[in-house]
Amino acid sequence: MKKLLIMLLLTLSFQTLATGDVEQGKIKSYTCTGCHGIKFYMNVYPTYHVPRLGGQNEAYIVSALNAYRSKERSHTTMQAQAGSLSDQDIADISAYFASLK
Repeated sequence: MKKLLIMLLLTLSFQTLATGDVEQGKIKSYTCTGCHGIKFYMNVYPTYHVPRLGGQNEAYIVSALNAYRSKERSHTTMQAQAGSLSDQDIADISAYFASLK
């Protein structure tokens, strides 16, 4: 619960600092769509359904990417992807996916 509260506070404070640009997010999210843009996509190992991000809550995506980047959330591929993102990249990507309906 404490981690969730901290992540929520960080997300809220982050959103006041960086505003996402949907057009830049579309460009920056190209790699993301390789997995998250395929309907009913299943990861091979370990086997699980890869969630679609289109229309997802922007604050949730920001929070998740920050957690992967800090390695608080575990998934090796996502940690590697998020680890290379700046705060602005995360804001842009999150704004783009949230804009999709």
